[in-house]
Amino acid sequence: MHAIGSPVSNTQPGFNLRVKKELALFFGLLFFGVALLPIAIWFVGQAVFGVYGGAGYADFFGTLSAKIRSGDPVAWFLVLSPYLVWQIIRLAALGWRTAGKL
Repeated sequence: MHAIGSPVSNTQPGFNLRVKKELALFFGLLFFGVALLPIAIWFVGQAVFGVYGGAGYADFFGTLSAKIRSGDPVAWFLVLSPYLVWQIIRLAALGWRTAGKL
């Protein structure tokens, strides 16, 4: 029987560290997708397509953030795309390693 208050842990050693690393990666790439990616998109859009139809970057970011808050799937895909690309790269590397062992 366990003493009161002593935690029972049946997880593998290092599991918590992996979870913390993955969460740090997720939030870092989410920050990139929310803060830095829209700046890059706006500047590239200005160079390729010309002046944005709104009142500059502030209007562009305001429109994007309103769509994120309203749950627009396209806006969320844009924001989460850095993390999704990283996961696709991981899966491709896993596939190549697995295929190499066959």
